[in-house]
Parts: sequence; structure tokens; C-alpha cells
Amino acid sequence: MLQTGRAYTPAEIKNLHLKGAMYIRMSTELQVESPENQERAIRAYAAEYGIEIVKTYSDLGISGIKTEKREEFQALIDDVEQGRSTFNIVLYLDESRWGRFLDSREAEYHRMRLELRNVLCQSCEKPLTLTSNIADRIMTLLRDESASDYCRQLSQKVWAGQCNLVAKGYRQGGVAGFGLRRMLLDETGNPKQELTMGQRKSLLTERVILMPGPEDECQIVHWIYDQFIAEISETEIAAQLNVKGVKTHFGRPWSQGTVREVLTNEKYVGNNLFNRTSGKMKSRAKPNPESQWVRKERAFEPIVDLERFYTVQEIYRERNKKTTDEELLQGLRDLYARQGRLSALIIDEADYLPPSSLVSSRFGGLLRVYQMIGYTPKRDYQYVAINQRLRILHTEIMTDVVRRIEYLCGRQIPIDPESGLLELNYNLCISVVISRCFTTPTGTRRWKIRFDNGLHPDITVAVRMDTRNEAILDYYILPALEFSYEQLRLSEDNVGFLDSFRTDTLDYLFDLSINIPLDKAVEDGSRISSTYFH
Repeated sequence: MLQTGRAYTPAEIKNLHLKGAMYIRMSTELQVESPENQERAIRAYAAEYGIEIVKTYSDLGISGIKTEKREEFQALIDDVEQGRSTFNIVLYLDESRWGRFLDSREAEYHRMRLELRNVLCQSCEKPLTLTSNIADRIMTLLRDESASDYCRQLSQKVWAGQCNLVAKGYRQGGVAGFGLRRMLLDETGNPKQELTMGQRKSLLTERVILMPGPEDECQIVHWIYDQFIAEISETEIAAQLNVKGVKTHFGRPWSQGTVREVLTNEKYVGNNLFNRTSGKMKSRAKPNPESQWVRKERAFEPIVDLERFYTVQEIYRERNKKTTDEELLQGLRDLYARQGRLSALIIDEADYLPPSSLVSSRFGGLLRVYQMIGYTPKRDYQYVAINQRLRILHTEIMTDVVRRIEYLCGRQIPIDPESGLLELNYNLCISVVISRCFTTPTGTRRWKIRFDNGLHPDITVAVRMDTRNEAILDYYILPALEFSYEQLRLSEDNVGFLDSFRTDTLDYLFDLSINIPLDKAVEDGSRISSTYFH
């Protein structure tokens, strides 16, 4: 049996006959650390300490920034937490193979998940002692931070390199588009071969440019521009192309969107564009302002002449000029009269109306627009109105909580402007979340509490709403030490452990804000502890 608080020698570890699992991860840019090399090194390390490898988990060609796509990593965690594992130690080559998380603390979080189930996590770059002192933990945290910092620096270097290549006229990813083809250039800049859909370059020194495609496709591109200039809508152009049996570059029928792509993309006049959207470090892509675009004009041989292209862009600018609210509402009434119903997609497909996102932002939501023109959707959107009301209520509750605490303790309570967390006594952070009531198909009422774990609050105050979601039913004061999961489901009656955290008022929370002298705190320590947990 393992003894805590002592370091084992290699000979002593061999006598323990440990069973181990290997975790192997290889991202595409690290071919040198191939699965075979990692497995060889891990098995040699295991043999040194007499560890029997009974399971292997491998994520190949997958980034270590997040865990979402690392199916084997998730399977490893799940096997341990669900009691399906037969091993008591996990071996990996080094900390970077465990993960290069953006927040280095996430690496330690996942290790702790296993260690709480008595499964050790061990990097093969350091000796195995089955214990750790403060120096070991500091070195591990430094390695985690180094792996995280490597990702950030690599992202910046890759982005800068892409911008530099775009400025030189080289294509950076993406399909060519209808009427265009990708041409591979060798290291001297000479054409090597045309790349088909899905093909990639094989050498780092090779480059890719765009070139005009087959003559019949180029003629169709010219025809699309001429039709639009002749005041034929994108929808009608798409319909005519589909009748003729013409397919897009993906082999699919045309739509208003695919026609608009041909009419608005600068690559058809030979310009190379980059950074119109950005989603660095696996974050969600977002559009960038034109001032941040990287543009190289006349980088490729154009298909469309500048006069045609800018005539089309002027038409779009005229079309998108700001209309009055009444003109926009009348246009929506006319669309409703023709279609018999409305949706974001139907609005987007209407050539004479701006995008549904613009309509929504101008009037405060599509539901409000529908009410203004007398349209009632068949789908029940009541939950949207409820959520809007709860967002307002959240602000009111936060204001009331802060006001009452400040009154009790006689000072201002700081609120983090980004996270919205309250800070009590300079070291206790509180998150306030609203839990709306919803009814299941069987008629049972449920409440879902979502924890702001990414903000690391010490206490979460869950405000449970009544069955009509109009008034506060009660509160749950939930300490992070007891509730570390992402969400919690409540029923109408929660007896036992959960019910011990329920309260009809926030009086106990307000008591936490009052500073108590140290001697008084020691004297009443047992009473406070009992109150907190019961």
C-alpha cells in the first residue's frame, strides 16, 4: 500500500507492481514526436520502474489547446471517474503532451481529477518518486505555463507569417471558388501543378496562388455580373443557373448566398485578402473591421474587370443605404403578405431588404418586429421574453444585494466590471446566477443552475424563480468547495444535502460581509462552521 508523505526509491516502486496507462498525443506540427517515439520512451520509462502498461490512449493529429476534440483524453478521464480503469498511474512523455492549454491551470485541473480517484499522473521527463514536494509542484506549474506560452507565441508567429505571405501574393488556405483554381508553385516560384479540391501542398517551401479556371466557368462568372448589373436579383440568377444544370464549385445548386459570394469577393479581380475574420487559439471566428484586413491588389490574374466589379459594389452600397423604420416595416409587411410567414432566413433571402441581423438590432429583436407588423409566429417564443425579463431582474438583484451589503458593512463593495463578481472582505468572490423554471413534457418542474466555473467564484448565489418566472421563489447559497461541477439540476423538493443550502432570504450571505474580530471568530468558530454546513 502506498504511504503518503514519503519518496520511494526505484527498487521500492518496482516491488509495488504498479499498473499503468499511456497517454500519447501528437499535433500535426510535431512529427518528430511521433506516436512510435513517444510509446518507445514511455515503455522504457515504465520498465525502469517495473510498471505494467495495461492501456493506451492516443490522440493523433489533434491540438492540445482544448479537450473537446481529444476523444481519447476524454475517454481516459471518464474511465477513471466512472471506475472502469484497472491502472493506478498514467504516463505521458512530457507536460506538453498532456496538453498545451491556454490557461495553464487547466492542465493541473485534469491531473487533479485523476488523482482524486487515486490515479497518479506522471511525466516521463522527471524521476518517479510517487510523491511531490513544493519544488516538484512549482516545476510542474512552470512546465505547464511554458507549454501554454508556446501556443500563444506560435499563434502570433503563424499569423505574422501568413500576413507576410499574403502581402507577397500567395494564397493562405480556403477553396478557390467557382471559376477559379489553385496553382501550386515550387520553391523557385514556377508553376508545378493544379491542386484539386482537398489537395494540399506537401513541402513548406511550396506556395499556392489562384488562377482562372475553365473558360466556360469564367464566362458564367461574367454572365452573373452582367445579369446583376441589368437589375436581375441574386435569387433569379441562382434559379436560372439551376435550371441550366450549372453547379457551384462544391457541386451543389446555386442560392442567393453563393451568387452574392461571386459578386462581392475581391479575388475575382485578382486581389488577395486575409484576416477578414479571425479566430485565434481555437476561439470562435469573428469579423474584423476593414482597417485590419490584409490586402494585396493584383496578386492573381483577374477574371472580372474592375469596371464590372465596382459597378456591382456600387449597386450593393445603394441597396444597403439606411431606410426609414416605416419603409423597413412596410417591406416586411409586403414580404409577409407574399410568403405567409417570416423567419430570419426568409428575410435574408429577400433581395430588397437588409439582413435579418440588421433588422433585429434596429428594432430590438425579431419578435418585436413581428409584433409591430401584426405577425404571430406559430412557434412559442415566450421563453425569449422570459429571458429578457430575467436579464433585467439579474441587474436588479445584483443592485439590491450590493446595496444591502454596503449598508451592513459600511463601505463600498467592488464589482469586477468584466466578470460581474462581487468581492466581500477583499478575498471572497460571489457569483449571482438566475435559475428559471421550466416544465418537462411529463409536467414536472425543474430548475437548472449553471456555475460560472471559469470565473472561479468562492460562492454561487442561485436565485430560483417561481413557476411563472415572474418572482423569486428562494435562494441556494452554494460554496465552490462543495459544488465544482458545471451545472446542477433542481426539482421542486430537494431534501437532504441540497436542501441544507436553500434559504428564503439572503440574510446569511449578508452576515458574511461583516468583519468579525479575530478573537471573536476563534470563540465562535465552531458555531460559524456549523451554520455554514448545516
